[in-house]
Amino acid sequence: AYSYIGPSLTEAVYRKGTIGRAKDHLEATAFAITDSLAAIDGKAFVSVNKALVTQASSAIPVIPLYISLLYRIMKEEGIHEGCIEQIQRLYQERLFTGNEVPVDEKGRIRIDDLEMRPDVQEKVAKLWVEAVTENLAEIGD
Repeated sequence: AYSYIGPSLTEAVYRKGTIGRAKDHLEATAFAITDSLAAIDGKAFVSVNKALVTQASSAIPVIPLYISLLYRIMKEEGIHEGCIEQIQRLYQERLFTGNEVPVDEKGRIRIDDLEMRPDVQEKVAKLWVEAVTENLAEIGD
């Protein structure tokens, strides 16, 4: 399953509210499925992906602005990925390497690593405090 966490800026929406409870349930369900597949060495994973513009995310306050600033920085750094490229990297670098699937302390695959790089988040935070309606076209994507 795919999920999103994001930085502290989006935490109130994506981890602490109703959406957060749904994400907790998703993660618990992945563990339950893994337990039920143990006899055949099967596993269920939650992949935490980078921020994407979706119909739902575009309606959540602050998210479109965050994504606009994030994409600007990621493109400048040469690390921006579209949806297809990100999932290709998930399969190629995480799922089908011939090694154990790398997961975080909560058992999630983190393919949001490029978004969450400290240097990227620092630059987004700097733009965030500078952002006003008049300069969004210049500082956003």
